[in-house]
Formats: sequence, C-alpha cells, structure tokens
Amino acid sequence: MKVILNGTPHDLDDGASVATCVAYLTTATTGIAAAVNGEVVRRSSWSQTSLGDGDLVEVITAVQGG
Repeated sequence: MKVILNGTPHDLDDGASVATCVAYLTTATTGIAAAVNGEVVRRSSWSQTSLGDGDLVEVITAVQGG
C-alpha cells in the first residue's frame, strides 16, 4: 500500500497504522501530533488507526528553542 507521509510517498505493509508512521519518522515519545487526511488522530488511537492506500499522513514534532 502507498501512503503520502509528510509529503513523500512511502510503501507500507497492508494494515499499517498511524503508530507505524510515527515510529518510522521519530523515536521521540512526547511532543508529537499526527493527522490522517486532515483529521487529527489522538495518540491513544494511533495503534488502532489503520491506514489505507492513498492516505495522506502528517506527523509533526514540536521543537523547542529560541
């Protein structure tokens, strides 16, 4: 299955979840937000939120500094 992850096409196994995408991009455990097709997905639902072919996934990491 192909999804667009942060603007870049990626091939993922069928049944991949939002948690799969987050783990692919970062090892951070806090300060992360995720959305699928423009809808924010709660962290508690990442593992249960399966992706489909063509889904647009955005994973954002908060950055601190000045």
